[in-house]
Amino acid sequence: MTRGAPIPETVTLHVPFCVVKRGGRKEMRLPEGIAPPHRPDDALVKALARAFRWKRALESGHCATIAELAAMEGVSPSYLTRVLRLTLLAPDIIEAILDGRQGPEVTLARLMNGFPERWDRQQDSIGG
Repeated sequence: MTRGAPIPETVTLHVPFCVVKRGGRKEMRLPEGIAPPHRPDDALVKALARAFRWKRALESGHCATIAELAAMEGVSPSYLTRVLRLTLLAPDIIEAILDGRQGPEVTLARLMNGFPERWDRQQDSIGG
């Protein structure tokens, strides 16, 4: 086995990025022109899963009221109803969230503040 040129002990890489807050956590933003990998927003995915689970619990009769379900889940009825509202999102927006293709403006905090009920108006209101 022959040795080539010696390997330097220190390698320096320059990677331009900036740190931004998104959904209460810090993320790196890549330079313009570089597409980030598709990665689902864990908080949004978890909230969607909870919303549809809670909706099934109410529709199946497992829980008779929102107050009963909230007590069982250990959350406030107000929080439960705001999360439950996520079941009203348009299917294409839900699919984009699950695939990690939603825009940076689509955050759980923004969705919890409300959005139009009509699917055709959601795209313009919240992006996606």
